[in-house]
Amino acid sequence: MSENGDSETLKRGHEEGGEDVGLPKKRYYRQRAHSNPIADHCFDYPVSPDQMDWSKEYAGDLADRQVEFADIGCGYGGLLVQLSPMFPNTLMLGMEIRVKVSDYVRDRIKALRVKYPGDYKNIACIRSNSMKYLPTFFRKGQLSKMFFLFPDPHFKKAKHKWRIINDTLLAEYAYVLREDGRIYTVTDVEDLFEWMTSHLSRHPLFQRLDDADMKADPVVAKLFESSEEGQKVSRNSGEKWCAVYRRICDSHSQG
Repeated sequence: MSENGDSETLKRGHEEGGEDVGLPKKRYYRQRAHSNPIADHCFDYPVSPDQMDWSKEYAGDLADRQVEFADIGCGYGGLLVQLSPMFPNTLMLGMEIRVKVSDYVRDRIKALRVKYPGDYKNIACIRSNSMKYLPTFFRKGQLSKMFFLFPDPHFKKAKHKWRIINDTLLAEYAYVLREDGRIYTVTDVEDLFEWMTSHLSRHPLFQRLDDADMKADPVVAKLFESSEEGQKVSRNSGEKWCAVYRRICDSHSQG
């Protein structure tokens, strides 16, 4: 790693030492666990996907490719880091609404690229509200995978409309997902799991994978422990529920 580092955060990492020397420390990026997705926030977003310059986010010869994986509410980026070496030629994007948390992921990726030259070129994070701006970033059928790991349950009934899986948003997910693309959901809240699976199961463009197909998907094993929330649930001996849905063919488009 260079002596001047990529940011003040990297310098602090060197000073503290530990097993992750040079990587940012989460204690400097702590923020409230949840953010109101309906409130007005200040975001930069393209007018359309054609206006988005991804070369600013990805390194090397991958910069000209299209993003294929989207981790919605990516938290501290654990899943992105896990999947990066599994799919080294696939661009992955984390979308996170919280300022400090998205800053952490961006600094983490910078640090990893310095610490492991040539690796982690295919992952990036932006601060954005996917509930409002998703179609401005992705074209129709662009994505092959979308991840919703331990989303905010919004327990109060009046706030259920804020849940990241709902009828209106599923139409957008079906739009940006290509045929045979997949939606991955994990939660430790059984009521939320039932909510998400009921909405996805009754949508005409999504079909739930059975246990055998889920087991055959190498990504599924990474969903439970890659995120900070998933690790916390494990430490507390909590239960986790997972479901995967496939984007099926729109029969009306065949006519």
